[in-house]
Amino acid sequence: LSPEKVDALLAAPTRADGFPLRDRALLCLLYATGCRASEVAELPLSQVLLEERYCKCRGKGNKERLVSLNPVAVAALENYLQHERPALADKRHDEHLLLSRTGRPLTRLTIWRLVKRYAARIGCSSQVSPHTLRHSFATHMLAGGAEIRALQGKLGHANIRTTQIYTHVE
Repeated sequence: LSPEKVDALLAAPTRADGFPLRDRALLCLLYATGCRASEVAELPLSQVLLEERYCKCRGKGNKERLVSLNPVAVAALENYLQHERPALADKRHDEHLLLSRTGRPLTRLTIWRLVKRYAARIGCSSQVSPHTLRHSFATHMLAGGAEIRALQGKLGHANIRTTQIYTHVE
């Protein structure tokens, strides 16, 4: 997605949606970190350090990595945590960051559906998915001058070739 389309996607949730603050926080988190939907779904609240502007996510192979949060993501997460999450919290699942209307953690499939809904709302292709935001993150980082090795670490890739293929770098 172009940076303009990403901006439109992040702004897509409105008051007419059930949980617009959660959904905006979700979209901002996916794009700001380049995390996979499954990593965001499993993200514990205790691993999100807003004052330090990073979170610890657990990726493939159960490997943990630190991912930074940009000011837009921090603001969206603070807004969600202050205004919507307390009403969603269920003591049984209180450790997860992103919660459903029933208080359970959002699933990877629910995250996928939410991204699809907001992408359709802004007129994007039906091919847009959480992985599209991961790819957009990587592409925009490289276009902005990020080093390929730094990006490899941010994405949690064990092999640099994976990062090169992923970002269409030849």
